[in-house]
Amino acid sequence: MTSMTGATYTQIRYEVADGIATITLDRPDKLNAFTSTMADELINACDEADADDEVRVVIVTGAGRGFCAGADLSRGADTFDAGAADEARRALRDRGGEIDGVPRDGGGMVSLRIAALRKPVIAAINGPAVGIGVTMTLPMDIRLAAESARFGFVFARRGIVPEAASTWFLPRVVGISRAMEWVATGRVFDATEAREGGLVSRVVADDELLATATAMAREIADNTSGISVAVSRQLLWSMLGSPSPWEAHRLDSKALAELGRGADAAEGVTAFLEKRPPRFPMQVSSDYPDSMPSWPSRPDGI
Repeated sequence: MTSMTGATYTQIRYEVADGIATITLDRPDKLNAFTSTMADELINACDEADADDEVRVVIVTGAGRGFCAGADLSRGADTFDAGAADEARRALRDRGGEIDGVPRDGGGMVSLRIAALRKPVIAAINGPAVGIGVTMTLPMDIRLAAESARFGFVFARRGIVPEAASTWFLPRVVGISRAMEWVATGRVFDATEAREGGLVSRVVADDELLATATAMAREIADNTSGISVAVSRQLLWSMLGSPSPWEAHRLDSKALAELGRGADAAEGVTAFLEKRPPRFPMQVSSDYPDSMPSWPSRPDGI
């Protein structure tokens, strides 16, 4: 598939319609198992979504009967050996470089790129989401699950550890006790348990999943300021690691001072008083406040 910018995708689909970008993991014959090629294409798709001011919301889902069954294990025992790199893995390593002298985890490269997006992301989890299939959803903002969805943090059963920066994200999303239970057992669990544990916010019938995700995306795209949502997303995620609410107060004050004198604030109030839908003029690409620090902040040397 060739995207609007000319990028060619072979393992995902990237489509934009009415302000909503839909990224579909597209290896249905392999339950959308994750590869280095898929990682590279997901990073490119995030770049596209961020660069396109017409995109207000991103939905991520899977083709066929699964969301993502985890890493492609076709390499056998060498699957997780970074030194046994094929061409696709070498290309991804060239993109990401090293961290502390070892190749960066490809899943982590994807999850950190998702985290850095300035557009809200809705995961529409339509079937098995195991390993990287679930950890890649953790930096997404809203997770919806079909009744048939199944989840598993199976890393300990494969002799490795959770990846995709999920040791940071998972305890913050579901709490340390639930996170440790799922990681230590490595068991697969159903959508009901995922909702009860706070991993997903809603479980819907399989045939209602995409419609539900699209309706939620439509609510955002039609009624909110892109700048407001982008800054709010940044503040909410970055403050999860702040030791004090004073840091939130400092950044809130800066954002309110800058956005409060902007065209979107004027339009939001005017539209409310005139009882009409708002027409927000500001663009994320050009009007994002300089006062907002980059998140996730990138350490020196990486």
